[in-house]
Amino acid sequence: MNTEEENKNLDETNETVESTETQAPEADKNEPSVEKQLADAQKEAAEYKDNYIRKCADFDNYRKRMIREKQDAIDYANSNLLTDLLNILDDLDRALAASESAKEVEAAKPLVDGVVMIQRQLKNTLESKYNLVAFAEKGDAFDPEKHEAIASNPAPVKEPCLAEVYMKGYMLKERVLRHAKVMVSMPDGSANAESDTEKTETEEK
Repeated sequence: MNTEEENKNLDETNETVESTETQAPEADKNEPSVEKQLADAQKEAAEYKDNYIRKCADFDNYRKRMIREKQDAIDYANSNLLTDLLNILDDLDRALAASESAKEVEAAKPLVDGVVMIQRQLKNTLESKYNLVAFAEKGDAFDPEKHEAIASNPAPVKEPCLAEVYMKGYMLKERVLRHAKVMVSMPDGSANAESDTEKTETEEK
């Protein structure tokens, strides 16, 4: 009896081993190969690296933008105050212009000299301490980025230029603090016609 049971148990054990050996290759077939696992790992690593580089670039751009905005805030912090001071400087310029044509200039010479001194000191302070630079002179080329044309008239010029300057413009570092108010001379075509005529005569010679 014991021998029959032992044989029966032995048969069951052999069947279990055979079943396990049969299932093992099937399980191996379902698992990805080492090469595929390596390729997947390399692809995932490349994605992580790409994301890291993008994040670093975004952070660097953000840092540069913050530095630039901070510097702009420092450079142009006094823009409103300087604009108000320019109005005072304009009034001083007008006062001096009016005093030149006044009949009582000689009698008021000490007063005029005082206004000149104040005007010069204010202008020097704005230029040297705050880097304020005036622009717009009669005859300069017209620049719509800097000049505000309040009038224009045709003239024998090749390019638009300033015929009159009613109010000077000012630059604060690289920014236009105030546009110049000007009259613009616009080409009437005669200058180009003369140039073409001179060119033709030269070629004929």
